[in-house]
Amino acid sequence: MERDERGWWSVTLDAAAGLDYTFSLDGGPARPDPRSPWQPSGVDGPSRTIDHTEFEWSDHHWHGRPLAGSVVYELHVGTFTGAGTFEAAIERLDHLVDLGITTVELMPVAEFSGERGWGYDGVDLYTPHHAYGGPEGLKRLVDACHGRGLAVVLDVVYNHLGPAGNYLREFGPYFTDKHSTPWGDAVNFDDAHSGEVRAFFVDNALMWLRDYHFDGLRIDAVHAIVDTSATHILEQMSDAVEELEGQVGRELVLIAESDLNDPRIITNQAAGGYGIDAQWSDDFHHALHALLTGEREGYYADFGSVGAVAKALRHAYVYAGDYSAFRRRVHGRPAAGLSGNRFLGYLQNHDQIGNRAVGERSGALMSHDLLKVGAALVLTSPFVPMLFMGEEWGASTPFLYFTAHADPALGRAVSEGRRREFAAFGWRPEDVPDPQSVETFERSRLRCAEIDEQPHADLLEWHRQLIRLRASTPALTDGRMDLVRTRYDEDARWLVVERGEITIAANGSSSPARIPIESRRTSELLLHSGKIERDADVLVLGPESVAIFRNG
Repeated sequence: MERDERGWWSVTLDAAAGLDYTFSLDGGPARPDPRSPWQPSGVDGPSRTIDHTEFEWSDHHWHGRPLAGSVVYELHVGTFTGAGTFEAAIERLDHLVDLGITTVELMPVAEFSGERGWGYDGVDLYTPHHAYGGPEGLKRLVDACHGRGLAVVLDVVYNHLGPAGNYLREFGPYFTDKHSTPWGDAVNFDDAHSGEVRAFFVDNALMWLRDYHFDGLRIDAVHAIVDTSATHILEQMSDAVEELEGQVGRELVLIAESDLNDPRIITNQAAGGYGIDAQWSDDFHHALHALLTGEREGYYADFGSVGAVAKALRHAYVYAGDYSAFRRRVHGRPAAGLSGNRFLGYLQNHDQIGNRAVGERSGALMSHDLLKVGAALVLTSPFVPMLFMGEEWGASTPFLYFTAHADPALGRAVSEGRRREFAAFGWRPEDVPDPQSVETFERSRLRCAEIDEQPHADLLEWHRQLIRLRASTPALTDGRMDLVRTRYDEDARWLVVERGEITIAANGSSSPARIPIESRRTSELLLHSGKIERDADVLVLGPESVAIFRNG
């Protein structure tokens, strides 16, 4: 290898596809390539070359899909089907099309330690996980999605790398002690020699979009990406993706996960933002979850009122320069002028389920009737709605945190850390599922046969109807939050949302609600989940129910 003027070493070789290779640094042990395209033997094995031009794509007609008007479906490849592979996921795509889904979002698939895991501890960021089917399987899945009219977004993790098989530090200053994260030293985006590090991550984003034909990336926990450079790494990534978009002729999107409530992340660069297209809306989730479940632990202490849900529907951020009791400080700033289509709204996602001690879904925390209320508020919101796999039928299976680290010491540390974490909340150690146990993983697999059973079939049909209504009603895909009108009664726990010609009336109480509402605004009943009566200009809505009207 030859050393350049900045101290980086390189070598150029002619290598056909299928060649296994490693690096030996200063005569040390064999290490996989930091940009390895394939790790067929896992994180500690040799890298293998591939030729991306050899795959025969059939999606030449595909030009992408805008987020506005989309319905997103988040899934974990390993538990979505019995086989837990890319190929097996293809067999379930027709179900998603029938449901009305337009965009599939895959939890991280970059190579991580072991045969099973969530994927957020990936270490070989350029290669699809071997247990899921590797590069070939992933391409087939994306191609099959496009063939069915489904866009595909990939979850990527750029704020840290996993603990096992993480050899990146040996190759150069990829990390810095200038900043710290919950997972140790931060990725070096702004310290000495950071130019090549930034290129490593930007190139990774472009690789997924170009070589695997993904339509977008969901960037995990951007609040844990520390970058004091004049041009933030997210801004640089946004520029590079925009340039690639012109080259490939497809619409490409970047979606951030952020708990900062900072609209600059999703503001156009011309207006001083980073230019990311959208972000997950945790405030909307927290407000809706706390209202429907009654939970007030942890960050849910800041939520729970009907007014918080109403504020989220009108402004996205509930905390926009407001004092947060949970944080014990003022949090956020207003998202004024931003479209609701820049936010993803949801009742469930992998974090909000899997980071609970026993991985309960909403169906284990609220009644069947309240699940319908929650689904209606998500799917009629001004946001881009997102469902978590199995949510559409109220899956009975939990989604637990699971790992399969081969290193016994690391495995024990993960298991013990999980027990300690929840001991602080009063959980007995023996009641917290062991992440390293294969049973924990198996319990998280979806049981698709439930779809035809009650009450699952009823909830599935309710989601289908809501998604069809959203797709056929322009007022519901209009992202202008300044046009959203809300009224509510905190004591009676009812909420009315007006979106153009559509009125949504929801009752979160276990008693009937008498809601003042003009008869012209309830002239045509489109969908309802409970008993409804009319008394002049008062709508009597049954307990834990919702009704959707088209105004006269």
